[in-house]
Amino acid sequence: MEHLKALDAMFLQAEDADRHISLAVAGVSILEGPIPDDETLVSEIGRRVVSMPRARQRLRTHPLGLDLPEWVDDPSFDLGHHLRRVAVPHPGDDAALYGVITEVMERRLDRDRPLWECWIIEGLPEGRWAMLMKLHHCIADGIAAAKLTSGFYDDGGAGTFADQIRAAKEHEPPFRLSLNPLEWVGGIWRLSALVTKAATQVTTGLGQVIAGLAKPGGGSSLTGPITSQRRYAAASVSMADITKVCEKFDVTLNDVALAGITDSYRALLERRGEKLRPDMLRTFVPVSVRTAEDYDKTDNRVAGMLPVLPVDEENPVERLQEVHRRLTKAKASGQRQTTTAVIAAANRLPFPLTTLAMRLLSRLPQRSVVALATNVPGPRRHIKMMGREVVQILPIPPIAMQLQTGIAMVSYADRLIFGIIADYDGAPDVDDLARGIEDGVARLATISRARNRTSDRQKPSALRTG
Repeated sequence: MEHLKALDAMFLQAEDADRHISLAVAGVSILEGPIPDDETLVSEIGRRVVSMPRARQRLRTHPLGLDLPEWVDDPSFDLGHHLRRVAVPHPGDDAALYGVITEVMERRLDRDRPLWECWIIEGLPEGRWAMLMKLHHCIADGIAAAKLTSGFYDDGGAGTFADQIRAAKEHEPPFRLSLNPLEWVGGIWRLSALVTKAATQVTTGLGQVIAGLAKPGGGSSLTGPITSQRRYAAASVSMADITKVCEKFDVTLNDVALAGITDSYRALLERRGEKLRPDMLRTFVPVSVRTAEDYDKTDNRVAGMLPVLPVDEENPVERLQEVHRRLTKAKASGQRQTTTAVIAAANRLPFPLTTLAMRLLSRLPQRSVVALATNVPGPRRHIKMMGREVVQILPIPPIAMQLQTGIAMVSYADRLIFGIIADYDGAPDVDDLARGIEDGVARLATISRARNRTSDRQKPSALRTG
């Protein structure tokens, strides 16, 4: 038996506190045809599920919630309870597929069984079909979920971009006991310096997090009550375009993606007739703290940052550079360390206290954070499943805490895909939000190419005349 950590359990508590939300995450793989027959599907999926312990375990809770839930093997596990098959309505286009996705994501997972479902979706154009893998957020964060679902691919996903994130490059320093007293003195001094630095970062970050959460988010229409119905849309941009922008303006992939998101929210708010303010797009950006040693562990290992995206900036290049500056500042401020410290403290508190705190927090009128943007590294190259090529991957985040839209990004080979989930009533313009992201990144790529051509013309010629 293995107990949930406090962060894992918090996703269950947040779901219990609001009957309108379902805190499941999912990914859709769109595949080339033909679709395998039922016998092959059951056999292939069942073979892969055997290697996933969480897929055969359910949660056991304790009376009155006096202790953390724990994972136990399900003695009555039946694959048939988790495999579903559905056809998209005619004509089977993106809108029809997105409609099926929202219906699947609106339903809560059955806590009496292992917390996952696999939906086979047929009826897509050109003989294509899709597989939607849905699991509860208490099982895994984005990277762990991607690691789990990679087991369904023929070659295990062919490697992902996950090893490029900051935490994955960090290793736990090995403990070494020295018999030399002089080394003890040096070790104590270094430890003291590290503790002082960490305490300073946490203190600074805590102040910024509290200030950010206490300040209303500019009064936009992006927050409000959440119903039980959802809308979904997706956007896709070229990794080559993003690379051009990164090289030209010395920024990161995440900077470009968030600049595109900011551009789209700006256009959306203008269409809604809202006045743009500097503080109206405070965004929760999850940050992985999963080190190389933790890569294969199935749980949640994330912290978070709360940057305010510059939705009021009109110039696309200035907007990109301001996004870069604010993210750089947030990374250096200790916000990540603060949320990590808070989660570590929650692991040491009695479980009833964290349950009470989470339920109270879920009922507060949250108005400071207005958007969610999370990035999950995906496969580096095109992959196959059951011998069929995976054409596209669509990420699906949850929404809660009065956030009416949430955006998840996943990199797949030469594309970066944005999956947008939204409240049905609060964001009827979710398709416009998706197109706005594509337009925002394309605008930056066009500017980058134009500036490169200008730079080339201004270079002195290497040929001599006369």
